Amino acid sequence: YSFCTLLGQMPYTGDGLSAEELMGMGQGLTYNDLIVLPNFIDFAANEVDLDCKVTRGIKLKAPFVSSPMDTVTEETMAIAMALNGGLGIIHNNMLPEDQAEKVAVVKRWRNGFILNPKVLSPDHRVSDVDEIKNTMGFCGIPITEGGKQNGRLLGLVCNKDIDFLSDRSVKLSEIMKKRADLIVGTSPITLERARHVLHEGRVGYLPIVDENDNLAMLCSRIDSQKSRDFPLASLDTKQQLLCGAAIGTREDDKQRLAVLVKAGVDVIVLDSSQGNSMYQVDFLKYLKDTYPSLQVIAGNVVTQAQAKNLIDAGADGLRVGMGSGSICITQEVMAVGRPQATAVYKVAQYASSRGVPIIADGGIQNIGHVAKALTLGASAVMLGSLLAGTTETPGEYFYSNGTRLKKFRGMGSIDAMTQGGES
Repeated sequence: YSFCTLLGQMPYTGDGLSAEELMGMGQGLTYNDLIVLPNFIDFAANEVDLDCKVTRGIKLKAPFVSSPMDTVTEETMAIAMALNGGLGIIHNNMLPEDQAEKVAVVKRWRNGFILNPKVLSPDHRVSDVDEIKNTMGFCGIPITEGGKQNGRLLGLVCNKDIDFLSDRSVKLSEIMKKRADLIVGTSPITLERARHVLHEGRVGYLPIVDENDNLAMLCSRIDSQKSRDFPLASLDTKQQLLCGAAIGTREDDKQRLAVLVKAGVDVIVLDSSQGNSMYQVDFLKYLKDTYPSLQVIAGNVVTQAQAKNLIDAGADGLRVGMGSGSICITQEVMAVGRPQATAVYKVAQYASSRGVPIIADGGIQNIGHVAKALTLGASAVMLGSLLAGTTETPGEYFYSNGTRLKKFRGMGSIDAMTQGGES
């Protein structure tokens, strides 16, 4: 049973108000203005299915998305969210190349088959392996003829081959495990078969070669362990973690978009407090024309008219919320917005008729608010303050009056905008 299906099947008894009646009273409602009445339970907790769509083409096991704020989501948070069935959106308050590298880190963290593994030649040195390990976080390096991506496999270098070497200038040809001693797989091969060979051979890496003994791809034991430990992980078709990234709608964001696509980003979030503008509509059309298969979440919106404009322009998903976040001041400063419960219900009504999922963004102060947002029609919720200060968020801990804290700020704050301008 899906969460919303279960609620929809509940018979209306006249005791209380239906959502349609409640929202039809003409008043703007927040999550705290309503409560869901309990009903009879005739299912077990493990029968509840929390699978959801955040865009037309991206499905998650858990309805949670981390906010693209510079004090909430970078690569560590994005990895944690994806491993547990959600999705992380890496903020854009940095240089495009830095943002793209953080996306690449997430995509490298877990692979099924590593289709384009980093390779070296026999003439490279141990120091070259050190550099790869320091920058990319791994050191299972196939050695190929000429150091070519799909060259003839000559050997493999792993941690155990170089750990205790004092001379880092030694050539890899002297310490690599030679081709004749390697356990390899032959392409084509299924992921399940590759993992079986890894287990049977008690090796950490399995090079996959073609009929000419050229390196085709690589499979890693660590990735197999990750599959076992995180069964709900959000994965793409290559068995890599899903990762999103936020961008703006300025002309120079087209260059940012290009490097993010090259890094393997799965979904783009057009990050604006007011998405219903000619700037976002034009950029959305450009994005879908240039990268038609790339999923994009547009917003933010709070009305059906706003939602229509963005869906017409090609949006695959919508963020709903304006001024409802815990540290957002849009409603106070700009005098625009809408109470969040009403915004979610009204936009979901229209967006669902177009087959577009919505993400309730802002105002989630507790787990009860998550349930209310999903009840009102959201496919998922975006979390900022609920994740702020956790181990996975960017920044260093500091102490204030004996309390251990991390910095949390809105993206419209002077500090955030100053840092963004420097980037």
